[in-house]
Amino acid sequence: MRDWEACYRNEDTPWDRGGPAPPLLELLELWGSPVFQGGPVLVPGCGSGHDVRALADCGIRAHGVDISVTAVEKARGLSPQAGISYEVGDFLDPAWCGGKCFAAIWEHTCFCAIDPRRRRDYAASAAAVLPEGGHLAGVFYLHPWDPDEEPDGPPFKVTVEELLETFAPWFEKIDGWVPAAAYPGREGREWIGIFRRLAHAPVAMARSGV
Repeated sequence: MRDWEACYRNEDTPWDRGGPAPPLLELLELWGSPVFQGGPVLVPGCGSGHDVRALADCGIRAHGVDISVTAVEKARGLSPQAGISYEVGDFLDPAWCGGKCFAAIWEHTCFCAIDPRRRRDYAASAAAVLPEGGHLAGVFYLHPWDPDEEPDGPPFKVTVEELLETFAPWFEKIDGWVPAAAYPGREGREWIGIFRRLAHAPVAMARSGV
């Protein structure tokens, strides 16, 4: 798996487009802040914090976590506004999730970057930090590669059916669509999903250990 800290130290971050994900802005325009329930919103794999700042610009408290120290340092340097916080941590680690609670999660580029064998670990972590009724909203990569790229990931593609199966023990889908807004070249290749945490969902399940 890729060394994300080395990527940020060497500024080898082609996924960083210098601004928030257009599908996030579309979601905020269509749904407004209710999907994020006023925050705090967790942004796992926040990188340079563009999406965290976009949420804060809408008056939504947001907290970014990233496994890369350099990414978090950069995000902190770019985030002067109130309602923002960051930390270094591993979202997939049950120890990191313990005792934390957020109103919602915004997903962008974290799910697609992890080993597909750990996707249920991602879903379990999301359920662990959300209350009953909390929303997991995200943009997921259906077709992440350009035609001339080798499809060996990351990023790793996912189908809507796989997403629904992965999240089913903990979440129900409440909406989903192919966003009209996208970075140039990514039109029609992503899917926005909004999931709601179920009551009595299993907080702890066997993890992959990969």
